Amino acid sequence: MKELVWITGAAGLIGNYLKGTASQFAPECRVVGLTRNDLDLTNFIAVRAAFMKERPRLIIHCAALSRSPACQENPALARKLNVEATACLAEVAAGIPFVFFSSDLVFDGQQGNYDESAQPNPLSIYAETKVAAERVVLANPRHTVVRTSLNGGTSPTGDRGFNEEMRRAWQAGKTLKLFVDEFRCPMPALVTARAIWDLVAQGKPGLYHLAGSERLSRWQMGQLIAARWPQLDPRLQPASRKDYAGAPRPPDTSLTCSKIQNLLSFPLPGLGEWLQANPDEPF
Repeated sequence: MKELVWITGAAGLIGNYLKGTASQFAPECRVVGLTRNDLDLTNFIAVRAAFMKERPRLIIHCAALSRSPACQENPALARKLNVEATACLAEVAAGIPFVFFSSDLVFDGQQGNYDESAQPNPLSIYAETKVAAERVVLANPRHTVVRTSLNGGTSPTGDRGFNEEMRRAWQAGKTLKLFVDEFRCPMPALVTARAIWDLVAQGKPGLYHLAGSERLSRWQMGQLIAARWPQLDPRLQPASRKDYAGAPRPPDTSLTCSKIQNLLSFPLPGLGEWLQANPDEPF
């Protein structure tokens, strides 16, 4: 009898890759990918009833209101989806492993190369909700928080990966203005999924950073993706965070991932390295 695993946010980028790679990396598991149509995570009565009925042995919680502008516009919704729904899931999963996805954006970006001992200092509503949810999850020693960076790949809706957003802009004939002075550690969601299945198999809960091994500016990321899609005649223009008028943006949320790397069965690649090694992988 295979162990039942719930993956929330299965219609999103990382959730979809986790579901799609389970047969390869977690063949001992029976994975159920939950979308909003399957289970409304803000209906806490329904969540508790579904858990009692199905009794999953592991929950990987990917669902979130993850677009920062949407969180800024509706803080109450962001808190309900990102904090309260997470708290409900963590409560019903009190006796089993629970993996929660957080973000490099919990940091203010003044330092860069953050390890797990660094203190969060969120600048946005989205980041504030992630920090609040982290505290709830980590209160249980069985549970795990994974902070990740920008993820790319192909999502069911075609607009969840940062690479997909760039490609859609070029398909619409737009010129992308990309910051030369904002840094993160992007990675393929396929690699993220493999690392999560690896981590789950280790049975070592806690707080982990999981990101690409290459620190890149938005401008550098754009150049890598543009080289992948020359047929779109991609147009890029360098820009600076200093000229940005929106919500605060951390300048450098690059992550140090040596803690999780020591547990993984494979080396975490940089984005440029992975793209070069996987020319036929959809990205």
